[in-house]
Amino acid sequence: MDDVAHTDKHMVLLVDDSPETLSLLIEALEAAGLMTLVARSGDAALKILVQVKPDLILLDAMMPGMDGFDVCQTIKEQSEFALIPIIFMTGLDDSEHVVRGLRAGGVDYVTKPIKPDELIARVSIHVANARMIRDARQALDGSGQSLIAFRTDLSIAWASARATELLGTDLNALCPKASSLLEGWIDEVSHQPLSKSQPLDVERQDGSSVRLSSLGRSGSGDILARASLNRKEPPGQILSQKLPLSAREGEVLAWLANGKSNKDIATILDLSPRTITKHVEQIFTKLGVENRTAAAAIAFSHLSA
Repeated sequence: MDDVAHTDKHMVLLVDDSPETLSLLIEALEAAGLMTLVARSGDAALKILVQVKPDLILLDAMMPGMDGFDVCQTIKEQSEFALIPIIFMTGLDDSEHVVRGLRAGGVDYVTKPIKPDELIARVSIHVANARMIRDARQALDGSGQSLIAFRTDLSIAWASARATELLGTDLNALCPKASSLLEGWIDEVSHQPLSKSQPLDVERQDGSSVRLSSLGRSGSGDILARASLNRKEPPGQILSQKLPLSAREGEVLAWLANGKSNKDIATILDLSPRTITKHVEQIFTKLGVENRTAAAAIAFSHLSA
């Protein structure tokens, strides 16, 4: 779905059943140079999203019928809308409702009666942040990286295009036992050092499997992982076949791409750290790179192809 074209203005979707609130919001936002769309109910908001993708959503928490929490959760379950920031509007000071809104996927909240200056400041910050994240995601997709971030409740916080291709956006569509295995793996990697984490092979409905390798945690606490189509050949063998590397160098690069240190790789392959250091230097030379990050990126592109 494409964003609305032919304008540089940011677009805000207002979702509220109060005509008075909508009138105030429209006046404040348009005075700040923002375009506005209006929905008087949660159902109406979801119908608008089929046609238009706004830069931000201002969402009333308590509405008749489908309340704001359910609307937010429904929106966030769809990957194409996952990056749209949602700010809750509520007349309730109860922290329980604030927490509920944030857990549903909201990024912020404002209390009624709305203070226009404060609202515009918050909207501006979140729109700018969302655009920066979207640009970064587009760059990530363009690089072919297969990365995914899991929340601790097993839902997908975000995924690159390649990871989405491998795993989909609904983990329930995987093999029935995959969810329980994934839940255990996420709990395990969230409580141990990255160097100790082991990859997980997740079976898909078609019988093939995807390997998930932990990359640690994001700043927001999500579990970051790299997804790659599981092959019968070991990763090291694949890399040595596709790249100008020896069999041993392919093994070293595969473990390097998994985030392992030279010391860890030496232990895994039963070699001395000095030998591993020499192999890493040779890998850098043969691939024409200067650091581990660049070497790992090349490995990722070949292992996920």
